[in-house]
Amino acid sequence: MLLVQKYGGTSVGTLERIRACARRCLETRANGHDLVVVVSAMSGETNRLITLANELLGPREQPQIGGPYVVSEGGSDRDYQRELDQLVSTGEKVSASLVAMAIQRLGGAAISLVGHQLGMQTDRVFTNARVTAVDRGRLHAELAAGKIVVCAGFQGLDPEGNITTLGRGGSDTSAVALAAALGADACEILTDVDGVYTTDPRIEPRARKVDRITYEEMIELASLGAKVLQIRSVEFAMKHCVPVHVRSSLNNREGTWIVPEATPPPSDSAAQLRNLEAPVVRGVALDRNEAKVTLTNIPDVPGSVATIFGALARDGIVVDMIIQNASREGATDVTFTVPEADIERSVEQLRTLELGRDTQILTDRAICKISIVGVGMRTHAGVAARAFEVLARANINIQMVSTSEIKVSVVVDERHGDLAVRSLHEGFALHEGP
Repeated sequence: MLLVQKYGGTSVGTLERIRACARRCLETRANGHDLVVVVSAMSGETNRLITLANELLGPREQPQIGGPYVVSEGGSDRDYQRELDQLVSTGEKVSASLVAMAIQRLGGAAISLVGHQLGMQTDRVFTNARVTAVDRGRLHAELAAGKIVVCAGFQGLDPEGNITTLGRGGSDTSAVALAAALGADACEILTDVDGVYTTDPRIEPRARKVDRITYEEMIELASLGAKVLQIRSVEFAMKHCVPVHVRSSLNNREGTWIVPEATPPPSDSAAQLRNLEAPVVRGVALDRNEAKVTLTNIPDVPGSVATIFGALARDGIVVDMIIQNASREGATDVTFTVPEADIERSVEQLRTLELGRDTQILTDRAICKISIVGVGMRTHAGVAARAFEVLARANINIQMVSTSEIKVSVVVDERHGDLAVRSLHEGFALHEGP
């Protein structure tokens, strides 16, 4: 078998963790598997490098990997983004070299490769590049020589030969992209958690680790605040049908398999194989980083709503849930949510619009979004109604609702976020298992 293993920042955060990582790699190799390893920067290193850039440039806004930022005079944004990618990509290079050295020190054969050496090709977007191709020649040669190939994640090379980075959590995408290019049997994401849970165990102690989850469910949970995997890595895995195994780097227990819908997990366990039909709800997610904007007394004429959301889109502000009230005397209200970090920019943009003399802009940061996710919703009626009943019994008022084929999301007062999660977890019996 050919495996790709990805180790996150905490898994290579100290020299002792790096030695443990090396021992695990050698155990995998001793079990007869060819192995490609992808590593993140040591925990905290990327933030440290960004802080250095901040202190040097004195930016008006913090540089953020995967997001726009404003820099001081003396260079264009793109110039600084290029140099930022040059800077932050060094973190993964350090980790890759140290892991390869640790494997060698323990008697194994290993070689470290950075983005351009392993053939990771990307587009021209600095700080948030997308993988376009992987040149497998060097990887195949090193594997054929019997080596464990340790790759610096999070980085690639654009058509002009510039180093690019793949955005926050980009090492996950690096690992999945390599697994897809090499036709690996599985991509293991090794981290400091045992797998994907039905909800955050810090909120609901009875949260249960799920053995198997579909790509679609994982994409929804990742987009709703679950931090186990970068959403783009799951999208990549779904597109290329890469089986992903999220498991702990601290033990050898089975974690959570992320696979196509209706595909049995890669295991001989009769307990895992006996029930292939997905539960109605797979998990509950809580997102505390949302804010609500309400525009009152907007003229109810064609183009008003397009003007509002067009202005926000041009400023790169992502709008999530939207509600428009029924018209009254030629006016209407529109309420929507945006990331809390974008609330001030949103208000600034809205104030530049000529919407109506009586229009008011109201904001509310004291909200959170609760979502239930499960592919089983496609074939089960009344899931939303049941969720609403559960929240009503808990005396939790619902401010907004959004639904899709496999998701129901509600906005509630932030004070009730944890209670809503526990209530829905209990109401759908997620602690009981499949």
